[in-house]
Amino acid sequence: MEKWSALLEREFERTHRRIMLLSQHWREHTNRRTIVALILGGAVIASLYILAIQPPENFPTDQLFTVTKGEKVPDIAKELQEAGVIRSPLAFRVIVKLSGRDRDLHAGDYLFKEPKDVFAVARAITIGAYGLEPFRIRIHEGATTKEMASLFARVLQRFDSARFLQQAASQEGYLFPDTYFFLPNATEGTVIEAMQQAFDTQTATFNMSVASSGHSLADVVIMASILEREGRGLEDRRMIAGVLWRRLKIGMALQADATMIYTLERGEPITPKVLATESPYNTYLHRGLPPTPIGSPSLTSLEAALTPIDKGYLFYLADSSGVTHFSKNYAGQLANQRKYLGR
Repeated sequence: MEKWSALLEREFERTHRRIMLLSQHWREHTNRRTIVALILGGAVIASLYILAIQPPENFPTDQLFTVTKGEKVPDIAKELQEAGVIRSPLAFRVIVKLSGRDRDLHAGDYLFKEPKDVFAVARAITIGAYGLEPFRIRIHEGATTKEMASLFARVLQRFDSARFLQQAASQEGYLFPDTYFFLPNATEGTVIEAMQQAFDTQTATFNMSVASSGHSLADVVIMASILEREGRGLEDRRMIAGVLWRRLKIGMALQADATMIYTLERGEPITPKVLATESPYNTYLHRGLPPTPIGSPSLTSLEAALTPIDKGYLFYLADSSGVTHFSKNYAGQLANQRKYLGR
């Protein structure tokens, strides 16, 4: 009996050891399988993120992307990929489909200020988060349409300089200089309309003054555009206006350098050769006002043109400090040149 008991005990111990060995072996291989599964799963997720979800390296920040009204999701996805906004059109389509808004995408211009993954891009288009913020643009007093075109073209992506200059050709002087706020997708038509409206609004108070001045609005605006460049401050410009209106009245040439500068490239000096150049804006050769304004005058210059101070002066010049000196005849002008300009 004792013999059988010992045999059973030894057999039990051997079975127990086998079970423990099998258990240890299972645990070791289970850990390996778990680690392998985690590595493979991580690799798949990383690959999916890199290939389909994360923003492309050339993501077009601060660039407009347009979704056309009625455009289908596959077409939008393809265009987004071609524009460098997303990596995978399929990922975009799946996300939009799962959102339940694939039949209600918002058309319009979108702008992303920083790279966005495909989830953020899809969300923006499904809810209409356009990302458009207005630019603050200051048009200085006296600016020409050419200067305006250059400024607007730098910040407005839908703005065409050539079309603006063509459409604004007859609006020189009538696009009011002010601070404007335009969305980045504003066009040249939007800009012109806003600036024309600002001119009409700001100059409405001058209507009665123009009617009683004896001058047309066109002549007043042309004169004001000259005063903008010829003088400083209201009183100085009113005095210069008195000189220039008097010259026009007696048939004397205006001889205003500002009208010549309008025809020159920026920084180009006025030389004797320039003064002899044939141009409708050469007020040394041609009497009367130039054919158009030479820039957009300020309210101060418009007021000066309508309220001239006429003390019988026919000549004026500015010294090196910008102070204007007046004289009633050419002899006085020559004396002022010697005194204030050293010539």
